[in-house]
Amino acid sequence: MRRRTGVAGAAALLLLGGCATGPSLETRGEVTEPPGDSKSLVVGSAGFTESDLLAQMYTLLLNKAGYSTRILSVANRELYEPALESGQIDVVPEYAATFADWLNAKKNGADARPVGSPDLDATMKALRRLAAPRGLTVLDPGKAVDQNAFAVAASYAEQHELKTLSDLGRSGLKVRLAAGDECVQRPYCAPGLKKVYGIDITGVDPKGVGTTQAKKAVQGGQDQMVLTTSTDATLDDFGLVLLKDDKKLQNADYLVPVVNRSRAGSEGVAAALGRLNPVLTTSDLASMNEQVDSWRRLPRDVAENYLRDKGLL
Repeated sequence: MRRRTGVAGAAALLLLGGCATGPSLETRGEVTEPPGDSKSLVVGSAGFTESDLLAQMYTLLLNKAGYSTRILSVANRELYEPALESGQIDVVPEYAATFADWLNAKKNGADARPVGSPDLDATMKALRRLAAPRGLTVLDPGKAVDQNAFAVAASYAEQHELKTLSDLGRSGLKVRLAAGDECVQRPYCAPGLKKVYGIDITGVDPKGVGTTQAKKAVQGGQDQMVLTTSTDATLDDFGLVLLKDDKKLQNADYLVPVVNRSRAGSEGVAAALGRLNPVLTTSDLASMNEQVDSWRRLPRDVAENYLRDKGLL
């Protein structure tokens, strides 16, 4: 519902036609070989602004640690995840709960019970358990999280003294929600807002997740709340503010680097990328998204300036 997809392009299509460098899932078995430390690494990007920014930061941090890198943009998880398994991509930025559920569905079927949850520790444990047999190592998450979030007009929040979703539930206000049409059924959307927060959702206006159309509907008062993401950089443009998910309805979609163990599972790679963990915040990421999407700056320049400002380069 929240992670973007797109057409991968010729470079991505070649990934599946080339020779795989890692063992197949069927023959890999328990991982016993020492982690690899290739000095030439391919960093994957999923092709949207945030992923591009993270890929650029990863390459800059790896370069500083003595690795040579290049970025490959593959805007479809169905293509880049097998390439990560085979070693055609070595490092990719991911989202803990989303990736855990994706790997779980890949192993156990689309109807498998989700393993991602609001509990970061439980989510990471499940993710690592699913990733390891595929030759993938999930590095430690940092502070930044990009998860589903709900926004209202700033004037509406001020009028009704709303700061949290609990505040909205206690207010008794009737709320029409601008979101994707699947929000009607998803437990973290309309049903969860009703069950966890007691919010009186009168209907879902199917205008999409965080789209301009959806935000304008809330800005104009047609709807009272919009489903977006926690790193949405355009809320100020529409006079909107996020309400805090104070009861943790949303899953723990913390940013995590995922690496191919046989090529990039070394302590050197983990240490280089781990320097970002105590620094990068959700608001930092939203600000960088804004610089690219609204100010039309290049992801490479934004990433480099951020890392220099934080003393990481």
